[in-house]
Amino acid sequence: MARAVVIGLSAVVVAIRDGQAVVLTVRPERQQAGLPFGPFDPDGHRTFELALRAFVTAQTRFELGYVEQLYTFGDKGRDAPLADMGAGAGAGAARVISVGYLALTPQAVETHAPDTAWADWSRFFPWEDWREGRPAALTALEPALRQWADAAAGPEAIRRRSAARLLFALDDAPWNEERVLERYELLYEAGLAPEAARDRGEHAPSPALAGAMGEPMFSDHRRILATALSRLRGKLKYRPVVFELMPEAFTLSSLQRAVEAIAGVPLHKQNFRRALERAELVEGLGSMDTDTGGRPAELFRFRREILGARPVSGLSLPLLRD
Repeated sequence: MARAVVIGLSAVVVAIRDGQAVVLTVRPERQQAGLPFGPFDPDGHRTFELALRAFVTAQTRFELGYVEQLYTFGDKGRDAPLADMGAGAGAGAARVISVGYLALTPQAVETHAPDTAWADWSRFFPWEDWREGRPAALTALEPALRQWADAAAGPEAIRRRSAARLLFALDDAPWNEERVLERYELLYEAGLAPEAARDRGEHAPSPALAGAMGEPMFSDHRRILATALSRLRGKLKYRPVVFELMPEAFTLSSLQRAVEAIAGVPLHKQNFRRALERAELVEGLGSMDTDTGGRPAELFRFRREILGARPVSGLSLPLLRD
């Protein structure tokens, strides 16, 4: 007898609030926090995207704007978080194919829906935020990663050590902010992510690592969130996608803070503005923002009309070096 297949749809909805990148979360039936999600009904839903928009609105009372498909998670037997559509979804004996979407909005509007909240993404990935220097969470994780690597022998030990070094910037290796998903999957493989113990029926990692590992999520939703952050961080550099997170009028300082919040790294102010000027992506509005709490700053807008006139790249990320 053929095994049933359930297609689940999940949305990573990202906004910038008070200079921080936040994601829209739901907490179904008092479980761990998760992303807005639901099963796809091939009879009742015409397209995946329309079904996703309906789920998000029903669960959060929030209507999506910019949406793009992220990835389809359907690998059988892969050492990765197990997808679960929840009770009553008909997935008990089914194989779950999980389709993730990325949605961007210029304002973290309060949804007023029960068990729904905007959450800072660093709650789930505290080792990813380098804006104030090397994260304390990474310092706490380093001994556990080394212990896991050293527990193997031969080529496997070499693989583990190399992966930990390159992904988590150990032993003076450079930090690559785009490899969010690979870092989370290595932590899952190492049994350090709480979801690994949950899925494998094992004991949870040491309580000392709980804060460093961040908040676990329902089903495979933290893996989907990691995929979204990887995609968004990479896309900053080749598409002007950050402007989907900005209001119609903004200051250059607020734009830089938004980019830093997504990328998780500090940027050089003068070089960032020079890159903006060369790309001709923004123009001044001739008015000032007097709500900055200090010296008034000029307001700018994104020159959205150029999208149809010529190829447009993303933003350069000139890092602030110590």
